[in-house]
Amino acid sequence: MPHIIGERIVLREYRQEDIPEIRKWVNDPDITCGLSDVFTYPHSQTNSEAYVLKGFVIAHKDTLDYIGQLDLFKINWLNRHATLGIVIGRDDNLGKGYGREAIRLLQKFVFHTLNLNRLELEVYAYNERAYRCYLACGFKEEGRLRQKLFREGQYYDIIQIGILRSEYEAAEQTTESSQNV
Repeated sequence: MPHIIGERIVLREYRQEDIPEIRKWVNDPDITCGLSDVFTYPHSQTNSEAYVLKGFVIAHKDTLDYIGQLDLFKINWLNRHATLGIVIGRDDNLGKGYGREAIRLLQKFVFHTLNLNRLELEVYAYNERAYRCYLACGFKEEGRLRQKLFREGQYYDIIQIGILRSEYEAAEQTTESSQNV
């Protein structure tokens, strides 16, 4: 798989040496609390090894060291859409824009290389950092599943968000126009 190269990061293939980095976050409730129910239960070494078979690693451009991962799920080739999943694996890499850059690189890949029309995901209402990141990347809120998630004694909404190819391309043209000024 060819690498997808950004300004500060690279989307690359999984490697065996990524597993120790994945093991650092996969059972960390501070990281996994915003992820799917797959991470509600502890993950063994075998679970982690099986998990690295698909998707992209988000890596530092200069060193190719692991930052997190970005995956496409439920790709529907007939109707041209997919679901996005992302995790930044360490607290010290949060808030640095790595997730935003990775999502933008993946959007370009999804809409230009895979020729899909829609990218979607769900975000938990309490995960405000992720929600703001998705909005900054052009996603639009499309609906709420009220009190669908139960975590630590409370119910939370699950927010459905998505971006269409036409919305991505309009934002891309606006960015290119402002850079040419």
